[in-house]
Amino acid sequence: MPKMKTNRGAAKRFKATASGKFKRMQSHRRHILTKKPTKRKRQLRSPSMIADCDTRSVSRMLPYR
Repeated sequence: MPKMKTNRGAAKRFKATASGKFKRMQSHRRHILTKKPTKRKRQLRSPSMIADCDTRSVSRMLPYR
């Protein structure tokens, strides 16, 4: 049986935690930052967790996490 392939787009976006959950970075922080308040940009810095309903699909995309 051939090796399973990792989804490279998912590998760049999600990192597995020690408990088996996945963390991700917030969106909307790449460009057009001048019109966004400092508070909003600061809150977008922190990583957040993937929802429980999406964990199964992310773990399928990352078989060798």
